[in-house]
Amino acid sequence: MIVAIHQPQYLPWLGYFNKIYQADTFCYLDNVQYKKNEWQNRNRIKTANGWQWITVPVKYRFPQKINNVKINNNENWRKKHLRTIITNYSKAPFFNDYIGIFEDVYSKDWITIPDLNISIIERVCQIINFVDKNTVRASSLDVSDDPTDRLIDICKSLGGDTYLSGRDGANYMNLDRFKERGIEVVFQDFQHPEYQQLFNGFQSHMSIIDIIFNCGPESINLITSG
Repeated sequence: MIVAIHQPQYLPWLGYFNKIYQADTFCYLDNVQYKKNEWQNRNRIKTANGWQWITVPVKYRFPQKINNVKINNNENWRKKHLRTIITNYSKAPFFNDYIGIFEDVYSKDWITIPDLNISIIERVCQIINFVDKNTVRASSLDVSDDPTDRLIDICKSLGGDTYLSGRDGANYMNLDRFKERGIEVVFQDFQHPEYQQLFNGFQSHMSIIDIIFNCGPESINLITSG
């Protein structure tokens, strides 16, 4: 059984969902240290002036773990994000098919960043028909704090014999320890597809919402073929 593990990201890119697609079970790595100015609370969308960040404000104090990071709801970020999405995607071919899902997301009061992120990820999985995937939060498991042993423990806890790593995983994992514990490691090699976008030219590595609004039901084929 293939297990993939990744921090819960905000409106992730296509490769994140390709990893979910390839795995039998996907684990949200929410019990590691939150990294400021990475992907847990922000992502990129395409606009008429190029790409731009949309960022969820958080209340973070080093060295909090992801599952303890709260959203700063003193700022009206939900209204701002929804307005930004509408402004930049209202003319996309499948905008009307899916905007209601995001209107619902931004109508709710979110407390923690992983709750928001995981809710969005799982709603997107429904849109692209990844409905048979098993998911679990690492914080619900009894695992080591060591970076390599943590991943091995998660795989073992979930009955996995194969770990699907990101392409750079070998830079920080002890691969011999996986072998000793009977876990095969394979590496994702996602090739980003090109597709029709709004505005001029193609911009890769945008948030998943870019392909959903532009390609609709065809999104699943582009994500899985990559």
